[in-house]
Amino acid sequence: MLMGEKLRNRSYDDKKMSLKEALKYIKPGDHIFIGSACGEPQYLVKGLVERADHLADNEILHVHTLGVAPYIKPRYSERFRMNAFFVGINTRRAVAEGRADYTPTFLSDLPYLIRNGVIQIDVALIQVTPPDEHGFCSLGVSVDVTKTAAEKAKLVIAQVNKKMPRVLGDSFIHVKDIDIVVEHTEPILELPRSEPDIVSERIAKYVSDLVEDESTLQIGIGSIPDAILNYLMDKKDLGIHTELLTEGVVELVEEGVVTCAKKTINRGKIIASFAMGTRRLYDFIDNNPMVEFYPSDYVNNPFIIAQHDKMVAINQALEVDLTGQVCSDSLGYKFYSGLGGQADFMRGARLSRGGKAIIVMPSTAKDGRISRIKGFLTRGAGVVLTRGDVDYVVTEYGVAYLRGKTIRERALALMSIAHPRFKNKLLEWAKKHNYVPKEIMPFPEVEYPEELKQYITLEDGSRVLLRPIKPSDATLKQHFFYALSKESVRKRFLGSLDIMPLKRIWPYVIIDYVNEMSIVGVVSENGNEVMVAIGSYSRIPGTDKAEVALVVRDDWQDKGLGTALFNCLAEIARSRGIKTFIAWVSIDNTKMIHILKKSKYPSKYRVDGNLFYIELDLTKIQEKRNN
Repeated sequence: MLMGEKLRNRSYDDKKMSLKEALKYIKPGDHIFIGSACGEPQYLVKGLVERADHLADNEILHVHTLGVAPYIKPRYSERFRMNAFFVGINTRRAVAEGRADYTPTFLSDLPYLIRNGVIQIDVALIQVTPPDEHGFCSLGVSVDVTKTAAEKAKLVIAQVNKKMPRVLGDSFIHVKDIDIVVEHTEPILELPRSEPDIVSERIAKYVSDLVEDESTLQIGIGSIPDAILNYLMDKKDLGIHTELLTEGVVELVEEGVVTCAKKTINRGKIIASFAMGTRRLYDFIDNNPMVEFYPSDYVNNPFIIAQHDKMVAINQALEVDLTGQVCSDSLGYKFYSGLGGQADFMRGARLSRGGKAIIVMPSTAKDGRISRIKGFLTRGAGVVLTRGDVDYVVTEYGVAYLRGKTIRERALALMSIAHPRFKNKLLEWAKKHNYVPKEIMPFPEVEYPEELKQYITLEDGSRVLLRPIKPSDATLKQHFFYALSKESVRKRFLGSLDIMPLKRIWPYVIIDYVNEMSIVGVVSENGNEVMVAIGSYSRIPGTDKAEVALVVRDDWQDKGLGTALFNCLAEIARSRGIKTFIAWVSIDNTKMIHILKKSKYPSKYRVDGNLFYIELDLTKIQEKRNN
């Protein structure tokens, strides 16, 4: 009979040992797995280094270490060599210096590799709750890969900690499957929430606009994810299916935002595989029937993730190139983190009905000296997500929608959300490599006026987003032109116009947002953003006057959209020092004339041949006249 089998046949009390006694059962050359993140059995780990002098050539395996990691110190290099499946902050230097290994693998695949012996585990050091009346111990805050490692290991040493929360789900190990028990109570590792900052807050606002009611979320940890959770308080019936559960979810549950009531699978349940937070989070998940933890090969399985309607995966990146490739695990040749579950969840979300795969990141790094949006990824950078894996990229400067877009379209979209000081450098690079046409004008060094965005509801109940035009709207504007009837084109352009090549459009989508303004009305059709109206003004040089024009797609006319668009333009113009709007309108364009004459601004007009000329005084407001 093997040593492990002899130990397992003993009772719980007979399995109890001191730390020193327990460590004697680990042999030189053993492959030792350590429980992950906040579930790390710190007492066992410290003892492994400080008291197990007989060990040599032992491999230490872990997914993510948050607490102590003394085995990576150079003086222990003859005894231990670490193999990380995710490179954390306290192990990066050892990996970078070649004193430790990194194994890139998807978290969804790691249990399979362990179960089938591709990754060998001889000893598992885990942390559990005391056994219940049936002899089951909960793995608490760390189920992920720990459960599989414990099932596969020849020797399981469990630190039984009374402070470990009892988490439900597929999270239990029976006393009979534990070889050695070391009872030691100590605080569970904690990771407080990050302090909010301006960049995180701005990114969070953009992301919150993408999250619909009844969505199911996967979200990570850090200042940006924490800020995103804070911005979801106005949502309804959100669900959670995530590898990592953080403290921000607790507030959403308490406020009735996260109910999980509309989840497609595991309805009513928050599903995760590990937790990182403070005692508040641990008390929330303790014996809570709403919360269930499962191993990573279930939680991170893209086919399970995809079964959730409106699955939203939100993940962070280190850099993104203009074609949409994403690096999130390395800084050039230096490994920074790991594959983790990013690709698992992003691909699962994209397969979900109504799902969204979102990458978030600040636009710059190193105090603004480096753009995270690049012409090409840094040499040595790992492509964690391919050009086809991402729907949205979000920075503090906006949202770039990439799905189904050409290289030209996505390059322009990504340049639009780069930091203003880097936009034109990226544009020149893109022109040089023929990603975009060479006739595109330089970006004005101004921020996109996000504050001008507004949703309006029309007379028939339709909801339309009014927003300033972007350089990436060139194709949308071209499609809009060809969707107009010949009559609408004639009235808008005061004559026949059969074609609208992109080279004619570029000057009208790259504007300064002060002397020139274009507001577009967009709606979603079959999951795609479609332009249904556009209104513009252009200041007459050297004056406080501007010429205004607008056009609405034929099937969206007579709903009040034109009036709303005009009023929006007028308010913006007034705020930018424009005192007068002028317009030349075809005499038979009765709808446009009606909008202008019935506005709240005093007007004077005349008929000049087949044209109607009008001036509106934006400095005064008159009582609206009845139709």
